[in-house]
Amino acid sequence: MAPTTAPGMAGPLSTAGALQPGSARPAIERLWLPAQPYQAIWEWQRQRAGAVARGESSEALAFVEHRPVYTMGRRTDPGHLLGSEAELRALGAEVCWIDRGGDVTWHGPGQLTGYPILDLHRVGRDLHAYVFALEELVIQVAASYGIAARRAPGMPGVWVGDEKLAAIGIKVARGWVSYHGFALNVDPDLRWFEWIVPCGLHGLGVTSLARLLGQAVAIEEVAGRLTTLFAQRFGPLLPSSGLAAPGRRREIPAPVGTVGRS
Repeated sequence: MAPTTAPGMAGPLSTAGALQPGSARPAIERLWLPAQPYQAIWEWQRQRAGAVARGESSEALAFVEHRPVYTMGRRTDPGHLLGSEAELRALGAEVCWIDRGGDVTWHGPGQLTGYPILDLHRVGRDLHAYVFALEELVIQVAASYGIAARRAPGMPGVWVGDEKLAAIGIKVARGWVSYHGFALNVDPDLRWFEWIVPCGLHGLGVTSLARLLGQAVAIEEVAGRLTTLFAQRFGPLLPSSGLAAPGRRREIPAPVGTVGRS
């Protein structure tokens, strides 16, 4: 399969997971995507999901530490943006309406976002069970740091008390291939969340591993623990030689001006 370049993506996307006609599906490919405009990474997910559905590429688990971006799912109430789109862009954030489920959330530096591109025929065509499994990965990672995280009835994601530690939002393409995924707050500037009603849930807060532990936490370390647990649940992962190494995340620019609301 020829290398594919998503709009705005620097260089060709990895073809390490490409399948030859008639070959067996390899292990899940693990990737670190470089920081790019959100649209480019979203397009990469859709392209890869389509290729998996056609049997042309392996499944994948892609990690990325996004540039600041507010994303709104298909059911987002515009009132859950507490500033205008122009105000949010003036902070240095993108604003994108996308095709996943759920409401508004933020992605950016200090947050580990994971995009599993999985064939749900293989793991079971049960969306509730799949979301449950993603939540369980985050709960187990939190437990590995001594943090008691939990689910909350009717509120997808992972919580510590009344504060959200991780958001979950998925999309299933034709052929039952999933994309989008989870966003785990490792050590972000939580003031970014002051401009939204996170996931459309009023009166609830947002937290991070670093805040709960009272110390800095390395995203690469968290990704390593997630990778181990993901492989135990969904199958072995192979590292990719394509795209970016984790160190590329340090190229993400600092936010413009003051982030928090006055």
